[in-house]
Formats: sequence, C-alpha cells, structure tokens
Amino acid sequence: MAGYFAILLVILTLTSGLIWLLDALVLAPKRRERLILAQSGAGNQLPEASSDTLLKEPAIVETAKSIFPVIAAITLFRSFLFEPFQIPSGSMMPTLLVGDFILVEKFSYDVKDPVWRKTLYHNKLPQHGDVAVFKYPEQPTVDFIKRIVGLPGDRIIYRDKQLYIDKACQSEQTSGCGSLERVTLTHIPDTQFFQGRMQQRRYHEALGENGHNILVTPGVREQPGQYHQQQGTAIDEFVVPQGHYFALGDNRDNSRDSRFWGFVPADNLVGKAVFIWMSFEFSEDPDSWLPGWVPVGVRFERLGKIE
Repeated sequence: MAGYFAILLVILTLTSGLIWLLDALVLAPKRRERLILAQSGAGNQLPEASSDTLLKEPAIVETAKSIFPVIAAITLFRSFLFEPFQIPSGSMMPTLLVGDFILVEKFSYDVKDPVWRKTLYHNKLPQHGDVAVFKYPEQPTVDFIKRIVGLPGDRIIYRDKQLYIDKACQSEQTSGCGSLERVTLTHIPDTQFFQGRMQQRRYHEALGENGHNILVTPGVREQPGQYHQQQGTAIDEFVVPQGHYFALGDNRDNSRDSRFWGFVPADNLVGKAVFIWMSFEFSEDPDSWLPGWVPVGVRFERLGKIE
C-alpha cells in the first residue's frame, strides 16, 4: 500500500477530473439549454449580465478545472518519474546528510501503480551499490533509504566491521561469483564525522561500479546478538532469498538495516536515489534561539549525482 500523501494525490486527481468531466458532459450543456430558453423568452433581448449568470460555472467546478492539470501533473511525475525525499537521519552518512533533499528515480526498477503498488511494468533490477528507497518491511507506510549490497542468491557476511560477499552466479557467468570475497576498504583521512563524542573513520568501499564512502565508529562494538537470524547460517551470515535484497546504511555503526530486520522484498522497492537537488544545514548548538528545523545555511557543494 502506498503512503498517505500518494493516496491523497490520487484521490484529488480523480475527484477533480470527474467533476470536470461531469461538468463538460452534463452540467455545461444544461446551462446552455437554460440560456437558449431564456433568450427565446426575452425575444433575444436578454441582458449580457443575465447571460453570464446563466453560464457561470459553480465554484466547485471552477476549482476542479483549475487544480486538475496541476494535481494530475504532480501525481504522474512523482508516481512514475521522480519523487522528492528529505533525509531525516544520519544512517547514510557520509553519502547523505540530514537536510539533504534528493530525487528518487521511480522507473529505475519495476514501475508500480501509486496506490496498491502493483507492478505495471518490469524494468531493471537493483545492482550492488545502488542507493535505494523502499518500504520498510516491518512498517510498510514508512520509507527507508539504504544501499543495496546483496542481490538474490548472494551470501553476505558482516564481521569485524568488514563486508564479505559471495555473489550468486548468473546464467553463463564464470567469473566474479561463486566464492566469498572481502569487499576492499581504503581509509580516507577525515576528522569531521562523530557518533556522539566518538570519532568516526571514513573508508572508500569498492562495491558497485564506482564504489562509495562509508563511516565506521571504532568505539562502537558490533551487536551480532541482535542480528536477524536465518536457519542454517552463522550469526553474522545472511543468504539473500529469491525476490529479496540485503541493504546496509553507509553509517555502519549507526544504521538499523537488513542486519537487524532481514531482507527487502522486491515489491517494497520504490526507486533509486539519483540526485541531491538541495541541502540545508541546521544548527547543532543546543543554546541556539532558532528552532532545530530552521535552516542556517545551504550546502551548495553537496548538490549533484548520488554515488
């Protein structure tokens, strides 16, 4: 099921469109008939003001005709092309920061209807390293954003803050799969990120076409006891079922992701995050007189393609 805003947009589109259609097919012809009768009764001497009054559209029709094109365009755009999202948490740092506004490409994966989310058109499948928005499996009305690290059939191990992947072999594939490989991490000197008071370390993770940056907090211990448990696997091992994906946050020690709640069904996928179109900076000073939701600056340097 779609989110409440998507459902509201569809309802407004259908309602305003039906009112416009009803007026065009039924109400407007009746108004013209009344005008013709009035003109006949007045010997074709009916004042212009009276004619305008007889032809005047009801207020609800005027409103429907004015909002329908706009609402319909917005509904089509965000349902099938691009949908804007705001990043509310730091689970995808350093790739995405709190205050980033992103565009999600809805047609990157399967195209779904905006209400019941039934597949209308099968498109591409997610790839390793994609930043994807999906419906949180434990609460489908909530949208999550994480990085896809496991595809159907992959074996994933997350141990000692290190990701290992045994990629499933596709048909006629003879290399790059079938063996457990450590995903290469390269340390990037950076002292700007903290988790509480603990310094975080930044790495480049060589997954996907170009790789991406992640954060690790050495002072935070892993919690494998809270990991999602799969029968027949080790406590920190996951085998991705068919029709599902394994997703991690880039802020590895500050993200609740597939390690803890399991796999993302393909039907839950919303789209691929592709672009940061705006980024606001908010004050972290507890003594500031400004409310926390009021921006104090714009981070223009962050605008651009999402890796």
